[in-house]
Amino acid sequence: MLVTGLIILLLVYIAGANFLVNAALVPSTMEKLDAFSRITQDSMEALVHTDDIQQQNEKAWSDTEAWAANAHGQKLTRTTQDGYELIAQEVYTEEESHKWVLLLHGYTGWKEAMYPFASWYNQRGYHVIVPDMRCQGESEGDFIGMGWTDRIDNMLWIDYILEQDLQAQIVLHGQSMGAACALMMTGEELPDNVKMVVSDCAFTDAYTMFGEKMKEWFHLPEFPILDTANLMLQMRGGYDLKDASALNAVKESSTPTLFIHGDQDEMISVEMSKELYEAAACP
Repeated sequence: MLVTGLIILLLVYIAGANFLVNAALVPSTMEKLDAFSRITQDSMEALVHTDDIQQQNEKAWSDTEAWAANAHGQKLTRTTQDGYELIAQEVYTEEESHKWVLLLHGYTGWKEAMYPFASWYNQRGYHVIVPDMRCQGESEGDFIGMGWTDRIDNMLWIDYILEQDLQAQIVLHGQSMGAACALMMTGEELPDNVKMVVSDCAFTDAYTMFGEKMKEWFHLPEFPILDTANLMLQMRGGYDLKDASALNAVKESSTPTLFIHGDQDEMISVEMSKELYEAAACP
């Protein structure tokens, strides 16, 4: 009887860990949960805290829509090493330019969320690439990559840029998870064409970030549930949340980086960007 009870308890525990993986990293599951609404609300609250800021945000979107209606570009597709089709939007500048920017959206985001930035860069003479990262927007995938699988995926867009322009001067600009991804990319071998990173509200690593949000989202302790969920993710999704570390990457980075983080961010603590800044080896 005791053995049977322990087996049942273990199966329930594993099922709970699998549910946690789905609830945090599979958008089709997330959309069915109250937690998804909370995450979305937190993301918006990180951007909007006052009427003035909200009005500025609304104006930015209005200006962006006007820009998008007249922008010239094309939809791009690339296939990842593990066979998923990724989608990105390219926007050209009308003037001759070697300036390029790769814009990376945040957790549970989509490329259109980065269009206000795309508009800003494009109107200043940049060619713009805005991808949907795997398992988000129009791009295929089974699990959100938390920047770790995306750091390799996004090299495909850098390769594309260099196919178009060997003299390209590239900026990597990410927001939230996209910022963490951009920093993780600096831990890889980047071409000299990548001139700088703009990191807007990055997390230090995905494991720590989820640990801090466990109680808020699911009212659960970090240990041992997150560790078991991480093991399930390694088995099902092929990566470890602890490996998804912007902190480890910046310690080895030589790419000039601008760190930005609002102290009213409801999603990712500003202390994470402070830690990244202090640890960064880059100028």
